[in-house]
Amino acid sequence: MPLTFVTWNINSVRLRLPMVLEFLKAVKPDVLALQEIKCTNDQFPSRELAAAGYGYQVVHGQKAYHGVATISRLPLGDQTSRVLGGIDHARHVAAQVDYGRGPLTLHNFYIPAGGDIPDPKENPKFAHKLDYLAELQDWFDDKAFDSGHLIAGDFNIAPHENDVWSHKQLLKIVSHTPVETEALDRLLARRNWTDLVRKHIPYDQKVYSWWSYRSPDWDSADKGRRLDHVWATNDVAAHSAGAEILRDWRGHGTQPSDHAPVVVRLD
Repeated sequence: MPLTFVTWNINSVRLRLPMVLEFLKAVKPDVLALQEIKCTNDQFPSRELAAAGYGYQVVHGQKAYHGVATISRLPLGDQTSRVLGGIDHARHVAAQVDYGRGPLTLHNFYIPAGGDIPDPKENPKFAHKLDYLAELQDWFDDKAFDSGHLIAGDFNIAPHENDVWSHKQLLKIVSHTPVETEALDRLLARRNWTDLVRKHIPYDQKVYSWWSYRSPDWDSADKGRRLDHVWATNDVAAHSAGAEILRDWRGHGTQPSDHAPVVVRLD
């Protein structure tokens, strides 16, 4: 059966719950992975989302910061979470869904942003980010990642030249520095993951999923970065039927998130 999967850094699920409910009604994804929910598990709006048809939920939250949650119209099994980088900031949750070709493990990640200084010796946040990526690489060496996995979320890295508004100007800006982009490229190649967005949107096209709040007119300035990603093992990627970034939702309503939803469809 076809499956529509969406990842979206919502930047506070309680603040933007009306927008999430509107989105679910309009787009009707089968599964929605949210990052930066910024609430504890008991504060997560489970009832409202269940009433909207998304009664299957896995949540890994913490007070006021970070946190991830995956909600689904389809049953979710084998729910797990993992601490990476030595600090439990509620940055990962996983669950299995049957998408018609057997079990598919969906990983929802919020990789550390890394602060402002791209030097691990001067900036502990950047060191944490690099440690997180290194541990991911080791984890993905597990044979379990040979097939049947999809990983998604806010990776906080725009890896390619056309994933940022200016490659040259952002080379020393956290999220596009060579040490980060090369680490992510190694991760992508480690198990021959397929970047599902770039499978359907060629690398020579500029595409973004995040635009800073600092820009008074983000849409016209268009100084974006592609920080949000969906990757799949090759067996799953073979059934990928499309991908898109719903840019309009970045400007939707009076208090939008600074991220746009990323959609992939599996046939």
